[in-house]
Amino acid sequence: MTAHADLSPTLQLAIDLIRRPSVTPIDADCQKLMMQRLGDAGFALEPMRIEDVDNFWATHGKHDGPVLCFAGHTDVVPTGPVQAWQNDPFDALIDENGMLCGRGGAADMKGSLAAMLVASERFVKDYPDHKGSVAFLITSDEEGPAHHGTKAVIERLAARKERLDWCIVGEPSSTALVGDVVKNGRRGSLGATLTVRGVQGHVAYPHLAKNPIHLAAPALAELAAEHWDNGNAFFPPTSFQISNLNSGTGATNVIPGDLTAVFNFRFSTESTVEGLQQRVAAILDKHGLDWHVEWALSGLPFLTEPGALLDAVSASIKAITGRETQASTSGGTSDGRFIATLGTQVVELGPVNATIHQVNERILASDLDVLTEIYYQTLIKLLA
Repeated sequence: MTAHADLSPTLQLAIDLIRRPSVTPIDADCQKLMMQRLGDAGFALEPMRIEDVDNFWATHGKHDGPVLCFAGHTDVVPTGPVQAWQNDPFDALIDENGMLCGRGGAADMKGSLAAMLVASERFVKDYPDHKGSVAFLITSDEEGPAHHGTKAVIERLAARKERLDWCIVGEPSSTALVGDVVKNGRRGSLGATLTVRGVQGHVAYPHLAKNPIHLAAPALAELAAEHWDNGNAFFPPTSFQISNLNSGTGATNVIPGDLTAVFNFRFSTESTVEGLQQRVAAILDKHGLDWHVEWALSGLPFLTEPGALLDAVSASIKAITGRETQASTSGGTSDGRFIATLGTQVVELGPVNATIHQVNERILASDLDVLTEIYYQTLIKLLA
């Protein structure tokens, strides 16, 4: 491994962050390190500890111009079996193939945080009188319930009528090469727990019982076969998936009294929460079921159409890597869904996502220096 002092500033910082075991919602002083660096660069700092979650908001520049925010999270998912890793998950090693390894968020997403911070340090030094503001919104609650992290900070910023024009979220958006894909939106996520009630009884006397499995099966099949929408130029059609199905007492001679089905919609801007809920209810009623649904909305769909932010990011990727980027709305949810509620243009740009949440999470170390340059050029295009 290359000596720490011989590495680029971005890689040095990434390794320092990865070596802190910040399993959600623990921050392990990652934010303390970041705030120290940002404070030294002249940023105004505002720690926001909400319940058991560490967050901070930092700004540099003028209050009368556009705001470009870098957003991300210091928390990581659990390591899984440590013995399955080639090295300690928090060692942050660069192997003989130039891969930076570590559960501390090599890909998701301390590598991006390091690149954002180093790019911003350099930008405010090179352009001390830049237009508008550079901001950071960092949380330790993205990989967990996400109640007291970015969502809560955004609510506070909204109450203060803070301006937030553009936001780059450091999620690992790239597929094969850094910058080949950026996310310019995400589908909404609407979950549900459905309970279908029957009447428990003996399997030998079915006329005295109502089997909720038999009753629910046609309705579930219809829900699975339903065409919810056609999607649009930016989003694929809305999907419906059943993830859990439970019924029965464990005995082979008992008709169960109820059935529970857990399902999820990943929905486009062509559908609404209310519309999906009404259509589900109509199908369940059509089959004459005794049912109840508990709904859980994780996030609404959002979209950043071509404009100043997407143009600046795409041009920077082209200038640094020579490749055209593809804007995509695929994948799961991110904290971008909360930031977009302010009317902010949001894109996600980060390292290759091939190993996120896997054992031996890793990225090409040199990609973080490329990412730093892309962030730096984007800052120049929007605020210099």
